Amino acid sequence: QVHLVESGGGLVQPGGSLGLSCAASGSIFRIYTMGWYRQAPGKQRELVATITSGGSTNYADSVKGRFTISRDNAKNTVYLQMNSLKPEDTAVYYCNAAIRTDWTTQADYWGQGTQVTVSS
Repeated sequence: QVHLVESGGGLVQPGGSLGLSCAASGSIFRIYTMGWYRQAPGKQRELVATITSGGSTNYADSVKGRFTISRDNAKNTVYLQMNSLKPEDTAVYYCNAAIRTDWTTQADYWGQGTQVTVSS
């Protein structure tokens, strides 16, 4: 059994910063790509950023230059530092990870989501 637990959401004013973290725990053999997605009310879930186990990153155009994804492989944790936040960044942010639990089993896992609200 694998769990992803997110923390760090909240309310922030436009132009402010917020950091998210997501820790994976449980029966983990290896973690591959980890990432953050978000879903705003009435919209589909969209990719925010991903990072491979080797540290290669990918960002949505809307967050490039403002958000930074990183990971600590020793702690099975992925982070998202969000700067220069805009009202349109308001959404529920979800952590995702591709995790191998044994030699034959690999699956995508999701966190429970954390609310980020950007408002004055």
